[in-house]
Amino acid sequence: QVQLVQSGGGLVQAGDSLRLSCSASAGTSSRIYAMGWFRQAPGKDREFVATKTFSSGLTRLIDSVKGRFSISSGVGDNTVYLQMNNLKFEDTAVYYCAARTIHTQVTRTTPSDYDYWGQGTQVTVSA
Repeated sequence: QVQLVQSGGGLVQAGDSLRLSCSASAGTSSRIYAMGWFRQAPGKDREFVATKTFSSGLTRLIDSVKGRFSISSGVGDNTVYLQMNNLKFEDTAVYYCAARTIHTQVTRTTPSDYDYWGQGTQVTVSA
């Protein structure tokens, strides 16, 4: 069993920065191979934002956030951060952290690739 706890988010102006954090606690029988961030705006499907695969160190970001967002992980723990710079109005969404406990060496970008989810945190960017 894995529990994910998210923090960060809030209301900011366009051009501002935010950092989201997600900490995963895994039982002794679980190992986390990848963690990612997704977002969902009202009336839209959940969208991949960023991911990191721990075993290989590979990361991937959606094109619309490249150069503005970055994903990183803590040392020796199951924590990931999403640093969001130069935020835009279209980044407004509920952001979800996700964890994958099935082995992978490659990056995973679809919601079905992940088996545990955080509670979600609202990010609102005013124009």
